[in-house]
This record gives sequence, structure tokens and C-alpha cells, in this order.
Amino acid sequence: MAPLYSPLALLAPFFSTLWPTLLLLFHLAGPVPDTLGPLAGGLAPCDAPAHCVRQDWPVAEPAEALARLAPQLAATPGLRIERYDSGARAPYLHATATSRFFGFVDDLELLADPDEGLLQVRSASRLGDSDLGVNLRRVEGLRRGLVDEGPTAVVERQG
Repeated sequence: MAPLYSPLALLAPFFSTLWPTLLLLFHLAGPVPDTLGPLAGGLAPCDAPAHCVRQDWPVAEPAEALARLAPQLAATPGLRIERYDSGARAPYLHATATSRFFGFVDDLELLADPDEGLLQVRSASRLGDSDLGVNLRRVEGLRRGLVDEGPTAVVERQG
């Protein structure tokens, strides 16, 4: 005689009540770093290259390059612009990127440096020892979006 209930039916209460609670426990946002924002005219250096990327991109018009990237970032799923000082002499943007499953939060910063002709970019994970290359892929994706795009294009370095 076949059982009246399948073993999966016994797990239904777990999935309907406990599963959302467990997912909330795994939302690993971490504390907001105190090194965010322009510090002495630039973005903070990376303290650990395994979960942080910091690059300076030579561009003809740094503020225009940042203005071009801002709408792309705003339209990116899982990414939220937290602060955008577009009218500042050195425009600055801070966004957070949240991973879909565990909710890991990364901080993405861009700073237009008109004096040096640079767009400074930094992407860092708040938690963990390794990001499995996520921050580097994010930064390189943004960089590719600016290469060969008119006056704000990233200048390719020779050598």
C-alpha cells in the first residue's frame, strides 16, 4: 500500500515558513565602510586585492565620462546608486551591488578627477576574503563601456 503523503509533503512547512527566515539570516550586507567617498582628493586604496579593485582611467573629460556611466549603473539589476554628486567640482558616485542569492554587498565608487584627467574607480566587497573576481569583472565591464566612445573614452595605455 502506497503512503498517503510523500516525503516532500513533510517538508512543506519548512519551505513555507522557515525558508524565508533562513534567507534573511544569509543576507550578508556587512557594515558600511568608513573609507567611502573622496579622501584627500582620491578614492581609498584597496586593503586586500582578493576582494577589491582600484583603477585610474585616463579620460579626456572625467565628469562627462561619469555622467555617461551613471544611467547605465542605475539600469543595472542588483545595483543601487546611493549617492551621486554630479554638480561637484570633482563629481562622485557611490553605488551598492547586491548579489542575488546570499545578498553580499559590494561598494562601487567613481570619482571624476578633472585636475589629473582621470576617472578613479573602486569596487570592493564588504565581507569575505575573496570575491571570486566579481569586482574586477564589474570594473572591467564599466571600462569597456567607455573605450572608443568619443571624447570621454578611456585612453588605452601603450606598452
